[in-house]
Amino acid sequence: MATRQVTEPVVRELWLKDTPEQLASRITAEAPLNTVLIDITVRDGIPSRAARIADAVAKHFAAVVERLETPKTNRAPREGASASESPASPVSLGVTEPASVPTHPVSPKRLLDLAAGLVGGSLLAAGLVALREALDTTIKTSDALGELTSLPVLGSIPYDRGAAQQRVAMNTLSSSARAEAFRKLRANLQFAQVDDRPRVIVVTSPVTGEGKTTTSVNLALALADAGMRTCLIDADLRRPSVAGTFGLVEGAGLTTVLIGQAGVEDVAQQAGGRLTVLTSGPLPPHPTELLACGRMAELLRELADTYDVVAVDSAPVLPVADTVSLAPLADGVLLVVRASKTGREQIRNAADSLSRIGVRVLGAVFSMSPAFKGKEYGYGYASAEVPVPRPPAQGEGPTAAAPLSPTGEK
Repeated sequence: MATRQVTEPVVRELWLKDTPEQLASRITAEAPLNTVLIDITVRDGIPSRAARIADAVAKHFAAVVERLETPKTNRAPREGASASESPASPVSLGVTEPASVPTHPVSPKRLLDLAAGLVGGSLLAAGLVALREALDTTIKTSDALGELTSLPVLGSIPYDRGAAQQRVAMNTLSSSARAEAFRKLRANLQFAQVDDRPRVIVVTSPVTGEGKTTTSVNLALALADAGMRTCLIDADLRRPSVAGTFGLVEGAGLTTVLIGQAGVEDVAQQAGGRLTVLTSGPLPPHPTELLACGRMAELLRELADTYDVVAVDSAPVLPVADTVSLAPLADGVLLVVRASKTGREQIRNAADSLSRIGVRVLGAVFSMSPAFKGKEYGYGYASAEVPVPRPPAQGEGPTAAAPLSPTGEK
């Protein structure tokens, strides 16, 4: 039915733009069981043309079959012989019912296609989500971080687009979501270690880009705002960035003190009322050995005796051995993990590395977490002047104590 012997004369007869092969791809035929009928179906974009093509295909198919079935003879017919003496085909085909013009298209079936698309799209989306979850090993929530490390999550710092350019989120009057998150970290750190409050805290992360320096800087500022004398040390002697964050001098600092070229009081710089910063100083060729020396332990003890809290920004745990050498000299370690970036295996390996050397891991900090979507309640700071208490009238009691100022000082 779809051979070139049938389709080629149909194309010529109906002046079709299709080639015989293209027309053949739109022709189907079916022979119902226990019948001598053949049903022809033609698909075309125009209903009337589909009917004309089907009729033409039937006509030419019958002619081709009869011609093929006519037996050949070696004898040429005699001159003047009748038609009954010429060879005849034993098969005869005719059209029992002409093609009808369809009233509605067989495709596309919009409702069926829409339903199939919705079902297929849903299955594809579910498969992609399952595949992504299987391939994505990062941590998405603080609860998952706590379950993985068995550590208390002391703070969840929300993501802020401007954090990369502006690390400092803390100031006395700041009420942003990030500033409040660092205040909550400060409170959780204080109340979680009431019996044995750490004086020297190392802040680290599994790998780079986790937000450990931002956490160190803002935690130190939050502690200083709470009235504590705080010292921030930049002990990341690979890629120091504390000095650049505060705009301080980088030429002298921790390494200068460790090699005996200066004292702490000579190189320490003020970054706020109660915050002192000891920058990294010149980068040494062997940071690991320098951080593990006895002078580093003496320096931390001296600073712990001078300040209420010493926060140390150190290098990541997994790429280098600096933090593994430095952490045993501190009272505790904070592990900073970035949301949707740090892999489970990296977090587990970092926690295991700290556990093997016997350091006290105070907890984890979940940085760059999704911002809270619910309603926010802002508690601002009063800007009005503090009223001066009037002197007591005759017969009244003593003057009441003056209320606290907005900074928390009398």
